[in-house]
Amino acid sequence: MLKVDLHCHSNISDGVLAPAAVAAHARKAGVDVWALTDHDEVSGVAAARTAALDLGMRFVAGVEISITWAGETVHIVGLQVDENNPGLVQGLHQTRSGRDARGREIARQLDLAGIPDAYEGALKFVGNPDLMSRTHFARYIVETGKCANIPDVFKKYLSEGKPGYVEHRWATLAEAVGWIRGAGGVAVIAHPGRYRFSDMAQGVLFDEFKQLGGVAIEVVTGSHSPDQYPEYAQLANAYGFLASRGTDFHAPGESRVDFAMLPPLPANVTPIWHDWF
Repeated sequence: MLKVDLHCHSNISDGVLAPAAVAAHARKAGVDVWALTDHDEVSGVAAARTAALDLGMRFVAGVEISITWAGETVHIVGLQVDENNPGLVQGLHQTRSGRDARGREIARQLDLAGIPDAYEGALKFVGNPDLMSRTHFARYIVETGKCANIPDVFKKYLSEGKPGYVEHRWATLAEAVGWIRGAGGVAVIAHPGRYRFSDMAQGVLFDEFKQLGGVAIEVVTGSHSPDQYPEYAQLANAYGFLASRGTDFHAPGESRVDFAMLPPLPANVTPIWHDWF
């Protein structure tokens, strides 16, 4: 059975390792098919592809696009994309714009909450200045000793209603799916169990996504708890979606589940890669 991981990040977005180092880490853990899916950015894909092929892995070009849907941030993964497609590249550039202003406002609010110099502190952890994120601020706050770990930072400072939370308007669902399909790729809803939607709202999201041409949801992911795997396998089948799998890896020792630990997809779903190889 192929070991497939179709969701992870490098230091091109909010991961810690360079794309080639992520590839090596995945291969060491036994991954056979690997996708790099950095947030709103595809500039690491070429290096990731070269490293993966050199290591004997099959490679899938990917991206994770931030969207705003029903007032919440949702992530849409694109797989098998042409990373040089002009529509995708321009769309991602449009999505990235505004992150710096948001980062400066997060820093201002954290300063008021007793955490000075957060912008400069977060910047130390940024591999790509266009993609400063809450995770970079979280790493800095852990470094200061204010919190023990990244989940603790989000709970105290960076989630909605907390001192360092700043809302940002991302792309629309239609835009993200359109960019992915226009680049020859397939669209996947990332970690659907992570969003704070009612069952009814989630159903509306799934319906709209399917109507726009989305084909899959993540079923087994490091952002789901084990009891959610069968739940989202059932939902994938109910909506006629294929199933995807990925760690949502960001850094060794920081991600909830490393490459070697993620279980396979349930047997009752159709993997998104079923006709790729």
